[in-house]
Amino acid sequence: MLTHLLNSFQSYAVSFKMISDLRLWRYFMVPILISILTAVGLGLLAYGWSDDIGYYISKIWPWQWGSETFLTIGNVLGGLIVLSLGIIVYRHIVMALSAPFMSPVSEKIEAHLLGVDRKHLHSSVNFSAQLMRGIRINVRNLVRELVLTVPLLLIGLIPLFTPFTTVIIFLIQSYFAGFGNMDYTLERHYKYAQSVRFVKSNRGIALGNGIGFMLILLVPGIGFILVLPLAVTAASIDTVKEINRRSTYEVQA
Repeated sequence: MLTHLLNSFQSYAVSFKMISDLRLWRYFMVPILISILTAVGLGLLAYGWSDDIGYYISKIWPWQWGSETFLTIGNVLGGLIVLSLGIIVYRHIVMALSAPFMSPVSEKIEAHLLGVDRKHLHSSVNFSAQLMRGIRINVRNLVRELVLTVPLLLIGLIPLFTPFTTVIIFLIQSYFAGFGNMDYTLERHYKYAQSVRFVKSNRGIALGNGIGFMLILLVPGIGFILVLPLAVTAASIDTVKEINRRSTYEVQA
């Protein structure tokens, strides 16, 4: 797992150059637009909801003394809760809607890495089928991620546990982000259930790719623009290598 983590970070280091060399930027125009619009929309909702959630959190403190301080703390915690849930929803919306546009990127990267003609790799799955698979994968992951994250957010309301729950939530979000990025390649090779098993057996790839995704996403201004191109490219590199390694091993066996 540690090797996969390190390899995922290295893939990010070469992603920008590979995007430029293979002239992939044009494929990201629509996903980048989807990313920006989704981020702006959720950001506006989060801005309005954070104070409301903070108000209800502050009601936990029943005494008059210290109420203003607790209201401030509640607003901060409310903002963190909305931010955390907002990032989760943002990721899955963008990944689901971008699925048909990311498949050509993954195909070109795979053809480049394996040194074969792209037509031999082209998926028989059409635009609508790719979109439906993207929605299915991301709805699945969204439900599981919320089931794991919401209890941690509630536990995190206790200041003693906040640092620990924050790290765990970050890692959970990273894993599912990497999962979604890997599936743009997996959809050409495996059916839905097989893809889920593949990711589970390669958690290091998903986690490493997702950590990079989350860190880029937090970069002010350009994070929402660069995150998908770099993360999808890095995930495609790692996933293609692992699929090829498995195929080679199976042939030798």
